[in-house]
Formats: sequence, structure tokens, C-alpha cells
Amino acid sequence: MQAAVRDRYGSPDVVRVEEVPTPTPTGDQVLVRIHAASVNRVDLDNLYPRWAILRLILGIRRPRTRALGVDAAGVIEAVGPDVTRFRVGDRVFTDLYEHGQGAFAEFVCARERAFLPIPDTVSFEDAATLPHSAVLAIQGLRAGRTRMVGAGDRVLVLGASGNVGPFAVQLAKQAGAEVTGTCRTEKLEFVRALGVDHVIDYTTTDALVIGGPYDWILDVDGNVALSAARRALRPGGYYGTLGGSGGRILKALVLGPFLSLRSGGRRVGLVLGWRPFGPDDVATLTAMVAAGTLKPAIDRRYPLSQTADALRWLDDGRSRGKVLVIPPPPYRHGQPTRLRRVVRDNA
Repeated sequence: MQAAVRDRYGSPDVVRVEEVPTPTPTGDQVLVRIHAASVNRVDLDNLYPRWAILRLILGIRRPRTRALGVDAAGVIEAVGPDVTRFRVGDRVFTDLYEHGQGAFAEFVCARERAFLPIPDTVSFEDAATLPHSAVLAIQGLRAGRTRMVGAGDRVLVLGASGNVGPFAVQLAKQAGAEVTGTCRTEKLEFVRALGVDHVIDYTTTDALVIGGPYDWILDVDGNVALSAARRALRPGGYYGTLGGSGGRILKALVLGPFLSLRSGGRRVGLVLGWRPFGPDDVATLTAMVAAGTLKPAIDRRYPLSQTADALRWLDDGRSRGKVLVIPPPPYRHGQPTRLRRVVRDNA
């Protein structure tokens, strides 16, 4: 099979597509033929970790895994003998963040618990946009188990035009909030089309000074100072960041609780409690997509052979919504690939 791989850390230039063995599922694993995969900021972080501590997990001198990509949607082509939840031909999608990556390929093989079914009314492309970015968005608009964005809240989404932002904007609007989104100049019309009430060009205007105060600020990539964010909040308001450089992550994690003290109930810091591909959140998101109340914004599609270009497009900050990687269709020498079930040798 064809798969995007890398052998060292670096820019998207280190990524290449080559022929690798097609895995055979064993135990409770399933083999999925990928119909669509999507690119996320986390894929870039795995290419060249912004946080040095990540190398303790990914590999200190070089990456432990050559595979790339976390979000994929496709059809189960083979199953291991211990699989109970799925069968050949089922439509599934996944966030492979905790399962070894490998979405940028023709096939991926992982334990069945890594996958969830795709509703019949949701396309492979739409499903592929949801597992990482949309889950981050819905969880970023929730603090703890009881507090979440609601009707009448004034919400600011810092970074409304990339992977997470378009989902966050739509989810906040569905909750009845008044939403302001920020982006660079050339993306203003795109963000307006998402349904925001106000859009601010961050290259010319500071949204923390103009347009506030806010009940909720979601900072997609940790680009503002915690003290400035706190000043832009109403009493009882909440600021959460989903990412950023290693230094900003550390400040949000360590300084956030201290800055939140004696601040009129204002809370600032890192969005904690992330649950990758949480089934309840995924069910909510897919139901909204099926109903047409949440519409994934797909910027462009790249063939698998151009995975490096897809990563580069996102890395350069040019994407308006999601970027997809599309493997070639499941044909070899003019004939469709056969579906099969993997069973025990002594079965």
C-alpha cells in the first residue's frame, strides 16, 4: 500500500509517500481502507514538536513511528478473529492520536476501540473532518461537567478560520451565543460566511481591546497573554487555550490558576480534560452534521501522493477550514479489491 512516512523531524519537506506492507489485523484489530483523511495542527506538532517534552513520547532524537495522520474515515476491509463490534463493509472513522497515527495512507490497522461508526447520512469527507478538530472545539466550549457556552453569552474565538475555529464558531452560535471571530485580512469573508456576529482582523485590531468584554474566550493556538485575556473577560468569564508554544502552554498551565485568584470569578488557563474522540461528543457532532446544523468547512483536497503539500498548506497558515488527503480509489489493475475476514489459523 501507499503511505506517507518520515524518518526524522522537520518541515513537511521530510515527508514522502512510499510503498509499505499492508498490515494484517490480528486479535481485536480492524483493517480500514481509507476514503478520506484530514490534516490537523497535531500532525505538524508530530513533524517538528513545538513542545520539547513531546520528544519524550514521540522519540528524542528521531520519531519512533514513521506514520503520519490522525483523522481518517473509510470502510472496514478485514477484521481480526476477536473483533465483536464491527464487520467487513462497515463505515467507520477514527482519531488515531492514541493509536499510532497512520491516517495518511491507503489502509490503517488499529484496535476496534479506536473506531466509531459513521452515520449513513454523513459522507466520508465530512466524517474525516470531525474526530480531532471538532472534538477539540466542542470540549473547548465546555469547562468542567456543568459549565458551557449558552444562550446570551458573548463568545470570542481567537483563530476562527483554521481547523478548530470554524467548528467552534458554529457550535457557539447553535448554543445561542453572540460570537466574534478573529482571522487575518484575506480570510474575513470566509469567517463571516460561518455565521459570526462580528469578525475582527487580528493583523490590524486587538480583539481583546475592541469588542469586549466577553463571557467566554477560546484561544485556538495560544496567541495572547493571559493577563490581557483576563482583562477582556466579564466577571465570571472564562478564557481557555488549546495550544501554542511550549512556553505559552506552561504559562497557561502554571500561571493560569494564580491569575484566576481574586479576579471576580474570571478563570484563565489551559483547556484541561481533553478526551480524544469521546463517544458522547462524537455522537453530538455527527448528529448535527447529519441534521445540517453543523457544516464542516473543507478548504481543499490533496491526493495522497501530495501529502507534504497538504501539510505545508496548513503550516503556512493559508487554510480556510479543513484540508483533506484523499487516497486513490480501491482498484488494482482494473479490478476492485476483495473484502475479506481474517480468522484464526485453526478456525
